[in-house]
Amino acid sequence: MSPATHPNAVPFSGPLLQGDPARVYRELRRDHGSVVPVVLDGDAPAWLVLGYRELHQVTGDPVLFSRDSELWNQWDNIPDDWPLLPMIGRKQPSILYTVGERHRERAGMLVNALEAVDPFELRGYAEKFADELIDAICPKGTADIIAEFAMLLPVRVLARLFGFSDEQGPALVTALNDMIDGRERALAGQMHLFTSMTELVAARRVAPAEDVASRMLADTSGFTDEEIVQDLMVMSAAGHQPTADWIGNSLHLMLTDARFAASLFGGRNSIAEAMNEVLWEDAPTQNVAARWASRDTQLGGRRVRAGDMVLLGVQGANSDPQVRTDSSALTGGNGAHFSFGHGEHRCPFPAQEVAEVIARTGIEVVLDRLPDIDLAVPAAQLTRRPSPWLRGLSELPVTFTPTPALGGKRV
Repeated sequence: MSPATHPNAVPFSGPLLQGDPARVYRELRRDHGSVVPVVLDGDAPAWLVLGYRELHQVTGDPVLFSRDSELWNQWDNIPDDWPLLPMIGRKQPSILYTVGERHRERAGMLVNALEAVDPFELRGYAEKFADELIDAICPKGTADIIAEFAMLLPVRVLARLFGFSDEQGPALVTALNDMIDGRERALAGQMHLFTSMTELVAARRVAPAEDVASRMLADTSGFTDEEIVQDLMVMSAAGHQPTADWIGNSLHLMLTDARFAASLFGGRNSIAEAMNEVLWEDAPTQNVAARWASRDTQLGGRRVRAGDMVLLGVQGANSDPQVRTDSSALTGGNGAHFSFGHGEHRCPFPAQEVAEVIARTGIEVVLDRLPDIDLAVPAAQLTRRPSPWLRGLSELPVTFTPTPALGGKRV
């Protein structure tokens, strides 16, 4: 039976997971097993994979479970104004929907461009922009760390790495956040991002520099400027919001869990522990769309038909009791989670390193500059954005002792 005709298909929308996703995943696994029939906005059917082993199977077989969205057996039922088209579209020229040898060549281009990033320069950019953001809030004694810091930092750093000037950074921050927000300014944000990337690629085609865009253009695999523009946009979106939520979720954990209290008073060893625990327990990317079955197959006891959509339940798989026999145990340095994906289409390792440096540096600057930071509201009052895909706080209000701005002069 396909998810389109399954009588017990679960509506898969933001409110379902906004409160306590761990409980929801437990209940879905109890009622449906490791592969759950779900219905997306607009009555679009899909399978949600919550089993660790099953997700490993899906992500490890890019031929059977393809990234080619043209395979979807529901396109005839999808209207032109379907709200998920920006996420699940047809004939998209980005790396996300490229398959086979061409995908491997394209991934190699991105890896080469990111591997050449100087780690000391990267940390320097992250520290510089983080200090500027803290300068804007430190004299006040109160702040929303999400809106005034976490949502502003990653794309500023990425813009600088890609080749934009520091003066262009703030507008790119606004555009990308508008696009991700998905409200009335989403299309305008997407257009600003596309126009900016197009202008950058055109400029670097004429005058290369030491940046990611120039290195992508120098690749000899023959990618068009349009493909490079699309991949820069993918890298911006994939690198910004999950990293912002990684910062926010990690600071939330450290401010609400006594195990990490030492880090708030000068200790630094547990920052990495908190960040890794978030990737297991509170992953910024909860679910990923999508894969499509290239032929009829079996998955987790379900009959999956050719063309069925398969959603990657990252957080559900991370908490699968079949592999997490003691759910209360700390994960330590264990990196076997799915938060960066797995297989041929996983997040490239250099991109993971860039995200980790930005997130960790941002957290360190917050704790250095605001050493007595504390929640301004009871933890129970904090809310999450209503999204089934990305899990992040709507806001993280904090208090601290006001201090003067550094003005670019770090002690």
